[in-house]
Amino acid sequence: MNIFLADEQDDPLSTDILCELAELVLTEEGFSDETEVSLFFVSDEIIAEYNERFMSRSGPTDVLAFPIEHLVPGVIPERRPNGPPISLGDVIIAPTYVRNNAQERGSEFDDEVSLMVVHGLLHLLGYDHGNDADAELMEGRERVLLAKVGKSRP
Repeated sequence: MNIFLADEQDDPLSTDILCELAELVLTEEGFSDETEVSLFFVSDEIIAEYNERFMSRSGPTDVLAFPIEHLVPGVIPERRPNGPPISLGDVIIAPTYVRNNAQERGSEFDDEVSLMVVHGLLHLLGYDHGNDADAELMEGRERVLLAKVGKSRP
């Protein structure tokens, strides 16, 4: 897996563990070692700018996902022989916002930021939570993936 990670904010993170988590998610979802994804950790101000610019919502948020292609959960796109690797897109996370949410919920920051990595990646893979059935599918998958690394979904 090619996990490109950029930590452009000041909240301390265990980026190695989060890269390993991203690899686990992609492997468990059936993607090959040739798959590429980007994880960006940014300040509340930067994610608020992205949220307004791309989602037409004001203020910061915990995670944004920008898929390159529209995928369907469980369906892996075919890589052309000798073609470029499958590039899934970008996941952008605001750790300070996530930390504040964790404190408000009484959950651990590590669990919450791990959930955001899994959640963002699943969005790139076509999962969504726009209706109850889709949300149930996505949340169930999050629980299974997080349990594999000893984390729980807060």
